[in-house]
Amino acid sequence: MSMWEAVAYVAVAAHFAFLALGIFGGFAAWRWHWLIWFQIAAAAWLVLVVAAGLPCPLTWVEDRARDRAGLPAQTGGFLDNHVAGVFYPIGHERAAQIVAALVVVSSWAGLAVARRRRRRAGSPSRSRTASPGRAARR
Repeated sequence: MSMWEAVAYVAVAAHFAFLALGIFGGFAAWRWHWLIWFQIAAAAWLVLVVAAGLPCPLTWVEDRARDRAGLPAQTGGFLDNHVAGVFYPIGHERAAQIVAALVVVSSWAGLAVARRRRRRAGSPSRSRTASPGRAARR
């Protein structure tokens, strides 16, 4: 394998990692709260690229690396070449986008519920005040 083939494969792997962060990162943020800001940025970028048809820098890197490695050129972007037909049927892009949006929104809703529960559990009025029965037993 040439160095340029390796660069192309790394670009594809980075694409998959970024896609996973953008779609599923909200669930990881339930555990690592700081991750939500990276997930929001990734999700926003994914929406922007799809909605506005912007070129993705990782696709550019993959295309240049494939060219230098002597590999055949691919038409379309990352989703067309590596995701469609694997994770959803070809021709059902809109349904896949709706499902991805629902996954993102449900992860955010779950994060909001988890934060609310954590705040309630940690509030001084609930957790540090002894119940009347407990005080009487002392």
